[in-house]
Amino acid sequence: MKLNYWRTICVGFAFFLICAFWQAYDNIIPKILTDKFGMAQGWSGVIMALDNVLALFMLPLFGAISDKCKSKRGKRTPFIVVGTIVAVIAFIGLSFIDNAQLGKLDTAANFDQKAVNAVYADAEIANATLKTHEGEEYVLSEKYTEAQMDSVIWNAMNGDKEAEAEWDEYFVPARQAYAAKTTANHKLILVLFMAVLLVTLVAMSTFRSPAVALMPDVTMKPLRSKANAVINLMGSFGGILVLVLGMVFGTGKAQNAMMSYTVFFIVIASIMLIALVIFLLTVREPKFVREMEEESKRFGIDEGEDDNGEGSRKLSKGELTSLILILASVALWFFGYNAVTSKYSVYAGKVLNLDYNMTLIIAQAAAIISYLPVGIISSKIGRKKAILAGVVMLTGAFTVAAFLRAGSSALLMNCMFALAGIGWATINVNSFPMVVELAKGGTVGKYTGYYYTASMAAQVLTPILSGFLMDAFGMKILFPYAAIFVACAFITMLFVRHGDNKPIARKGLEALDVGD
Repeated sequence: MKLNYWRTICVGFAFFLICAFWQAYDNIIPKILTDKFGMAQGWSGVIMALDNVLALFMLPLFGAISDKCKSKRGKRTPFIVVGTIVAVIAFIGLSFIDNAQLGKLDTAANFDQKAVNAVYADAEIANATLKTHEGEEYVLSEKYTEAQMDSVIWNAMNGDKEAEAEWDEYFVPARQAYAAKTTANHKLILVLFMAVLLVTLVAMSTFRSPAVALMPDVTMKPLRSKANAVINLMGSFGGILVLVLGMVFGTGKAQNAMMSYTVFFIVIASIMLIALVIFLLTVREPKFVREMEEESKRFGIDEGEDDNGEGSRKLSKGELTSLILILASVALWFFGYNAVTSKYSVYAGKVLNLDYNMTLIIAQAAAIISYLPVGIISSKIGRKKAILAGVVMLTGAFTVAAFLRAGSSALLMNCMFALAGIGWATINVNSFPMVVELAKGGTVGKYTGYYYTASMAAQVLTPILSGFLMDAFGMKILFPYAAIFVACAFITMLFVRHGDNKPIARKGLEALDVGD
């Protein structure tokens, strides 16, 4: 019994384009909302949570709908094709609406100077600027002469670190207030942007569950941890490619805050379409599903279907209990992990006094290196044991991180983030296969939706809960909070009795095959 790696990679192009989109979306949309529309961070955060809120009901819905699809192209492929095309068109449309807003703000070259000049002439903008500094009384026009303002703007735009700090402290609030007032005077552009943004999010939500469900559709149950490792690698490559392109286009540079993103969005959309074309040229869903079913029968693996192949057999009481416990575990470790990922950039600067990028890169690199070995090991020792080991690693890393402060050993800090990356990879590779292991033949899409409902519910709630606790008890509560939730997932996983992979005994010549 061997995993067809080439087939799995081809199937993984669907997840590749999904992750490429979300990496670009998460990086750029918040910048557009705050830089171009002058939106406060709180409201920007609410809008950025829309995708998770939509996912709570759309992912299980379209997972279940795809289970019943009878297309000649298969159950999942039509959703992937239509969803990707609509999302690509809407995504590019967002950049044109962003350009319309930029036109109202004037050209990037004139915008910053107009923003600071508005402080002199507009009391509303001046007051909004002052409110961003708690208790500090200053008047921008008194603090800087016109020549000094020109100098700060010029130096900040050309990479002077001291000028950049000064720019962030005094001039960015003025710029944001000016953008907010411009938006208030041209509300139609924001309404149009939000409408197209909603279309984009809905389009992406229609095919995420079908795309992820395709892997278990074409992969025998004992091999799904290995296959999921490959799928996660494909997703990571999609995200990394977008990060590299972001560096090439300079989307993260302060001087490019008012840039047009049209070319960047078109490049991302082109990558998504190229991945879709590769997927369509290499993946024959009905054929792959038939081959998987034939292999499963040859090895005596039960796919849980009834005589009509509809997969209608209900879960036993024990299986249902295990499903609930697995989903509870998924929610618990996402409560801990997502709290860190959503707050760490702020935590690193205020508590650790370091650049958050390096530690996150270390964690991501450790996860990428771990995916395939974890998949292989899990197929031998079982998914549950592997997940429990991953939970221990992640809890340990978060617990140690709770005691780290500015000046702590850089080596220890890097080791803890590497351990967290490996622990998360170990959990991530095995948790989804455990859920769909309980699916009965034609219900994989529905069970994929269950998995994402649990994870997305946690990702909607944990930034709010952790933020409230950090406001009440200080930033240092972050890692203890995360460690406690992940540790609770260990308890719920201990009682799971179903969903693990079962080694298949080899017969005849197969017993001499030592490969995977």
